[in-house]
Amino acid sequence: MSQQVGRAGGAQNPTSVERRGDRELVVMRIFDAPPSIVFRAWSQPELFQRWWVPKSLSGVSLVSCETDVRTGGRYRLEFGAGGSDTMAFYGKYLEVVPDERIIWTNDEGEEGAITTVTFEDQGGKTLLTFHEIYPSKEALEEALQGSAAGLPEQLEQLDELLSRTGE
Repeated sequence: MSQQVGRAGGAQNPTSVERRGDRELVVMRIFDAPPSIVFRAWSQPELFQRWWVPKSLSGVSLVSCETDVRTGGRYRLEFGAGGSDTMAFYGKYLEVVPDERIIWTNDEGEEGAITTVTFEDQGGKTLLTFHEIYPSKEALEEALQGSAAGLPEQLEQLDELLSRTGE
């Protein structure tokens, strides 16, 4: 079973969000930059911090971004809304192939997904595929109402960063 959940973004490079079965989510978008550049925006903390938090989450910021993007490396992202309360997301990188693929765990709870992001060369552009497998149907449902709902906006922000800075 495959279900289109939504499309977002400009007409030139829309973001496709598709639910596959009870436990899978697939988000796809083409970027007007080569895979090496898009990969850098995912793997270098100083770039990642500039686009990862959806702007619509007014007042929320990425207060800490620790990443060791290599096979066996770990990450920890800490979000805050101006006060002392923060929320952390963390896990480990299962596989990293520069300019091609990043696979990581989401270890902050029992319902964490395994995430795979691939960067496919499309003649100087990049087809990015963000694929998550959740441990249960309920975990996917929760993600669709929460963190996964922001993915189209996040990828739009990444597109803006890439086009604005040429990074």
